[in-house]
Amino acid sequence: MKKLSLEELGRISVEEFKDSAKIPVCLLLDNIRSLHNVGSAFRTADAFRIEKIYLTGITGTPPHREIQKTALGATESVAWAHFENTSDALNKLKAEGYTIVIIEQTTDSIPLQTFEAQAGAKYCLVFGNEVNGVSEEAISFGDFALEIPQLGTKHSLNISVCLGIVLWEVFRKTHLAL
Repeated sequence: MKKLSLEELGRISVEEFKDSAKIPVCLLLDNIRSLHNVGSAFRTADAFRIEKIYLTGITGTPPHREIQKTALGATESVAWAHFENTSDALNKLKAEGYTIVIIEQTTDSIPLQTFEAQAGAKYCLVFGNEVNGVSEEAISFGDFALEIPQLGTKHSLNISVCLGIVLWEVFRKTHLAL
């Protein structure tokens, strides 16, 4: 076994990324405080070749040095838009036929591992503020909620960790199954 070089990984260029087919998933970051979490979302979105990131409210936007620290250039490949109001972004996504998936512990949330992707569906995954979670405003738009089962004392994950876990599971069930 040996570690693969960058050449052996077959990385595509930013232009090739922009022209490539994307999985029918977008992210909505609902009032995220940490610019490092925003950067991490971009980098993870690039890894799974998602369509777009919607940044709402106080969520920081590129270009910003702190976002770039963790994004490592993914702000150049992943499409994004900023909306002052989360509801404006969610109204747009609903009108475009996206299923709004709230990533939050709610009275009706279902465990992530039980999520069954629907063929041809477009999903918008909504992630919330590091302290307060997904806003009640955003929850009201949700078609359903997913949560990651946890056994520890915190019942909470950093948004970048949560985003990675959820996006992998959605990718696995929507893309790898094809």
